[in-house]
This record gives sequence, C-alpha cells and structure tokens, in this order.
Amino acid sequence: MKHDLTANRADSAKPGLPKTARPLFGAHLSVAGGFENAFAAGVRVGCDCLQIFVRNQRRWQAPPLAPEHLARFRRAARDTGLAPIVAHASYLLNLAAPRRFVRDASVAALADELERCEALGVAALIFHPGAHLEGTMQQGIARIAKSLNEVTRRTAGQRTFILLETTAGQGTSVGWRFEQLAAIRDALVSPERVGVCLDTCHLLAAGYDIRTPGAYAAVMQELATIIGLAHVRCIHVNDSKKPLGSRVDRHEHIGKGAVGRRGFANFVNDRRWAGIPMILETPKGVDGRGTDLDRVNLQRLRKLLAPRGAEAEG
Repeated sequence: MKHDLTANRADSAKPGLPKTARPLFGAHLSVAGGFENAFAAGVRVGCDCLQIFVRNQRRWQAPPLAPEHLARFRRAARDTGLAPIVAHASYLLNLAAPRRFVRDASVAALADELERCEALGVAALIFHPGAHLEGTMQQGIARIAKSLNEVTRRTAGQRTFILLETTAGQGTSVGWRFEQLAAIRDALVSPERVGVCLDTCHLLAAGYDIRTPGAYAAVMQELATIIGLAHVRCIHVNDSKKPLGSRVDRHEHIGKGAVGRRGFANFVNDRRWAGIPMILETPKGVDGRGTDLDRVNLQRLRKLLAPRGAEAEG
C-alpha cells in the first residue's frame, strides 16, 4: 500500500506528473464487519478512493489490529484498486481542551490511530483540530500545536500525513479561519507531516463564499496566501443545509444545499486539485428509486466535470 498523496498533485511544487487530470471521487464508508466491506461498498457506489475509520470512533480504547485485519485490508485494496485510502480520526479527540487529562487522552488516541494508518498503508489521517472551550482562541491554538508536536514525536519516521480539517466555526471550535490553521502549522516542530483537509460545507458555513467562480477564486487566493495550496491533501465534498456564514455544521446532498451545483463545479474543474481525493460525507440511505445515495452524489459530482481541456486554470 502507498501512503504518499503528493505523487498525484498537479502543482509545480511537487515532483512528477499527476496520474490524472481530474480529482478522485470517493466516500466515507463503514468498516463494520471487516475492512473488506468498505472496499466492496466503494466499488458498488462508484468510488475511485475511500475514507474509513481505523478504530471505533466513539471509544477511547481499541484493541490492536490483528494480522488477519491487515491481510483483509491489503487484499481488498489490491483487488478493488481503490486509492488513495484516507482515514478520519475519532470525534472524541480534542487537542485544544483546557483540561490536561483530555489532551493527554487525545494525544494517545491520535498516536494510536496513526500507528494503525501506518500499518495499513493509509495515506492520511484527518481530524478536527478541537475546541478551546474556555480561554482564548490563541490559547487553544497553542494547545493544539503542543499536542501535535507530542504526537509527531511519538510517531517519528511514519509516512501517514496528519490533516487538519477546516471547521464550520460552531461554538469554540478552532480551524474555521485559514489563519488559525496556519498558526497551528507555524508552531509545529514537524510541519511537513501536517497538511489540510478542506470541507466545502464547513468553508461556506464559516463565511468563505465558494458559490460563484469569482468568489471561489478569491477564497482560493486567500488560501494560497495564508496556508499554501500544496498543503491541501484532501477535500470533503458536502453541501450545506445552512447558509453562508451560519457557523453551523449540517451536511446536505450535493447540489441540494447552500453550496449548490455551481459551487461544486468550481472545485471539481479546478486543475490544481488533480489527483486529490474528494470525499463525500453526505447523509446515507437510498433515493426514491432505491439507488444508494452515495452513488447518486458521486454521479452528480461527475456530471459537473467540464469537457476535457475546458477545466479551470484556477
């Protein structure tokens, strides 16, 4: 299994040519009953790539991966050809927590998840930076950076990327402004191991207007200036039930929310995201015809692709 997400990048800062001129579309799928089930589901709904959990996201403790788990994962990855595989960390983690025991537990859990990703060959582990709960945003950022420095120390030499996800800005969450993510990376001992995962729903809810070509271009320029586009390794493609600047995180099906089809067309036709995994985290289920909603949403994204040669320059 390959860990590297950089080989597919289209930006000039990375060596080699992109393997595809388009983004790679996938979905977050369940590993209940075995890793092979997520891969099989990915094939059924039409995924190019995949996002999974590598442990129970609702518990602090998890049993170690058995050799048969590793074998099933590798066999399923080989047989289906789905790649890259990324993982989402537990929602329990809060590296910004003011209470030391919560931060310590979060550091231990994140390091464990990275160990699992490394063993499986998962390309990147995505996590929400956390919520500062009390005190200031600056204090929360400092706690996240200190915690991440401990995580990278414990997992030195590993290849799995750690990706800070943009947040919607609910409550005291950290990461809803590009400046906050940049401040975290600037305070890291090993910033080369830490990138960014954009979330379209969260961006819009946080106040970044991505709905029209002009507005999208302005947001991407801001992202390039503050963080750098080369640090974006994954994009969560979710529509938003709530309007621009609501700071409320509510995912909706592609084209059915406030981001809208034009907003997603901006992303999927931007050649700077060539080879980047674009992962659905939209509601599960089936439509009125009994078609899996992940398949429906993936088809909607692919229909937004411009004819070859007409993609946006960015």
